Amino acid sequence: MGAGQSRDGELEDSDSEEEEEEEAEAGTGQSPPSVPSHAPFSSKLGSTSPSFKSGLGEIDSKLDNLSLSRRRVAQGPQKGKLYRHIGGNTPKAQWVVAAKSVSWEFSREGDCDDDESDDGDEKGVSWNSWFLLVGSRVSARVDEKLQAKFFGEQLRVDFVHYGVWALKFTSRTDFQDFETEFRNCLFENTYLLEATEENKIKVFGKDFIGWANPEAADDSVWEDAEDSFDMPVGTKPLKEDYVEPSKGIIQSLTMGALDHSYLVSVKGIEAVKNLPSGIHGKGVSVMFNGPGSTSYSTPKKAMLIRGESNLMVLSPNDESASHSSSVQQVDVGTGKIVSQWKFEKDGTAITMRDIVNDSKGSQLDPTRSTFLGLDDNRLCRWDMRDRRGIVQQLASPVLDWTEGHQFSRGTNFQCFASTGDGAVVVGSKDGKVRLYGTTSMRMAKTAFPGLGSPITHVDVTYDGKWVLATADSYLILISTVFKDKDGKTKTGFTGRMGNNIAAPRLLKLSPLDVHLAGKNYKFQHGQFSWVTESGRQERNLVATVGNFSVVWNFRRVKDSSHECYQVTRGLKSCYCYRIIPKDESIVDSKFMHDSFSLVSPNAPLVVATPNKVSSFNVSKD
Repeated sequence: MGAGQSRDGELEDSDSEEEEEEEAEAGTGQSPPSVPSHAPFSSKLGSTSPSFKSGLGEIDSKLDNLSLSRRRVAQGPQKGKLYRHIGGNTPKAQWVVAAKSVSWEFSREGDCDDDESDDGDEKGVSWNSWFLLVGSRVSARVDEKLQAKFFGEQLRVDFVHYGVWALKFTSRTDFQDFETEFRNCLFENTYLLEATEENKIKVFGKDFIGWANPEAADDSVWEDAEDSFDMPVGTKPLKEDYVEPSKGIIQSLTMGALDHSYLVSVKGIEAVKNLPSGIHGKGVSVMFNGPGSTSYSTPKKAMLIRGESNLMVLSPNDESASHSSSVQQVDVGTGKIVSQWKFEKDGTAITMRDIVNDSKGSQLDPTRSTFLGLDDNRLCRWDMRDRRGIVQQLASPVLDWTEGHQFSRGTNFQCFASTGDGAVVVGSKDGKVRLYGTTSMRMAKTAFPGLGSPITHVDVTYDGKWVLATADSYLILISTVFKDKDGKTKTGFTGRMGNNIAAPRLLKLSPLDVHLAGKNYKFQHGQFSWVTESGRQERNLVATVGNFSVVWNFRRVKDSSHECYQVTRGLKSCYCYRIIPKDESIVDSKFMHDSFSLVSPNAPLVVATPNKVSSFNVSKD
């Protein structure tokens, strides 16, 4: 599979509209829910109690006070032409006409089933959300799950809702009205505030107004890319250079820069050999006690330390938890667990959500005894030596909390990563991305506002100039570069960025590719290719989306003249990528270390599914 752009295609009318539409619905295995009547919400209550009706009346009154009308387009429902994509990724794939003339509008009345609603969303429920209604075919809550993609030249918007749809407008005015109202509804559904300039400042802050109004943002930090790119963007599938089955269900990948990388599975750790052509063969395995054992816990993550001679293995306290009270140290030469370290602060046991190396290349340092830890409200550095600096040799030693901060209020930290010099970026459940310098973990130097979705994974370039944050529906690429009052170039890790902050770029899939990615199509584990020395530049970005590994060329994404950015409103989004499809959901995708790019411009890409691991050369066409 290739670039998402290559499959959007032009819309062509079909002579057999009804027959093809029947085929389209049969091919999806499910039909969209019928659009409800447009009666007021209170009229659909039936025999509900008077007190419940009274409560709804108060809710309606509050909504009216917010000046949020029941309809978004003042002149009433508009007309357009609705298409549906059929055939998936087969040679027979095509767009067919679903309705030659269909009305559309944004309304507060709609149906929101369990699959389409926000899981655990505490901000609101279906009755106060904006819905997109398109004839009798579509009734969908306006949110990022629609994956709306706008085509200005074609006067068209594509989106996902029980299939892939395209709505084509009769005039540019209608198209612009739709886009404006869609973005306003999206803002209001996300933040529960009316889409006014005042409220946008309230959400993003004055320093980040470019995030709310990207057209007015300073884009000078986005460099022009070079003329040529190392990674082709085409439609030919990539060939697997090597496939290795796993002894257990793979949970994650741990990449080494030297001889071996590691598969973290439910049964333990398996080593694979690193070669310039990719991973190959098996090495030492560490098999833990199986389920049912009193000492068993499924490994979640492994981290290499001390010149890659040891692994630190993080396992949740129980199968349903995401926090660990200890970490196991494994000698990779013998495959034996040598210690189980406890997390304690001031003599009290605590938990950690995640651990990472002190810096991008510190796992290669044979003398390094420290690493970073993160929990919901904690950011700290752990030391495997005692307070006197002596390496502990006990069977169950306690890690020394050398520095960090335990925040009193809910920061809801979710993930973090370190730069080449040891600065730290942290992603939070509220969507914020915080940058901590090398001198203090108490106060962030910079805090980027959230875009409405939790951050589930973060990565940062070796030089700290770029941050990649993963949300369920997209990746967020952020530039941390700014110039201080003396004109010196700095990053947000070293100082306050001021109010001249560039808007981020979003990396998305086309609606069609989102639909084809499978049920579990959330973006996961977005990260840069791996560099551990100054002067080397990351070349690519990769993320997993359902059954797809998706690769973006870093220089192409940064190119301000890139065609994806020419006709767009709102935050600029890049749809130029390459897809590596698998026949099952992908667990993790990571590039090998930059040193393995000797036989190719790019280091091989390693892709893990639950049952096997593969490597690819993304430079091949």
